[in-house]
Amino acid sequence: MLNKIQYISHGDTPQEQLYHIESVLAAGQQWVQYRFKNTTSTTLWQTAEQVKKLCQQYNATLIINDHADLAKAIDADGVHLGLTDLSINQAREYLPNKIIGGTANTFEDILLRYNEGCDYIGLGPYRFTTTKQQLSPILGLDGYSKLIQQMKDSDINIPIIAIGGIQLEDIQALKQTGIHGIAISGLLQHSQDKQTLIQQLNSILL
Repeated sequence: MLNKIQYISHGDTPQEQLYHIESVLAAGQQWVQYRFKNTTSTTLWQTAEQVKKLCQQYNATLIINDHADLAKAIDADGVHLGLTDLSINQAREYLPNKIIGGTANTFEDILLRYNEGCDYIGLGPYRFTTTKQQLSPILGLDGYSKLIQQMKDSDINIPIIAIGGIQLEDIQALKQTGIHGIAISGLLQHSQDKQTLIQQLNSILL
C-alpha cells in the first residue's frame, strides 16, 4: 500500500537528518524516503541504520533514495531511483518483493517507468525547489493535467506521486488531476504543527 504522503528527508548532517526524520515520524508520518546527498558513503550508511531503527520504532515505511545496495543491506522497504540511477529491472533483481519507485519528468519517462514495471512514479517538479540540484523542467498544474490525460489515453495505470515545492494550497488542485499522492520535504519539515498538517494532507488526499 502506497502512502499518499511521502516525506523526503533533508539535512546536511546526520544530526539534522535524524532530527527531522524523528520529528515527522513522531507527528504521525508513515512513509520516509531517506535522501542524504553530498556526504561520505560511511556517513550515508551509518545514518541509514539509525533511520531504519526510527522507522521500525514508529512502524513506518522506509524507502532509500538512489542506493539499492544500501536498501538491501539494511532490509529497507524499497528504493526510489532517478533516471540516471540503476535501472528498475536491475533493482528488481537486487530487491525482489520490495517497493521500487522511479522519477519521471516527461511522458517518455512515464512510458519507460511503466514498461520497466516500477510500483509508483515520482513525477515532477511541480515548481522550483531548492531541495534538489539539477532540477528538471518545471511541470506546473497544466503539465500534470496533460501528462495524466496522456496516461489515460494510453491506458497506463500507475500511481503518480507529485513532487517539487508543493504547498498546502496546491494540493486540492493537484488531486483533481488524478495524482495518487504527494512527496514533500520543506512543507512538512518547516511546519510548526506537523501533526495537524499531516491530518490536513490526509483529509485532502483521501
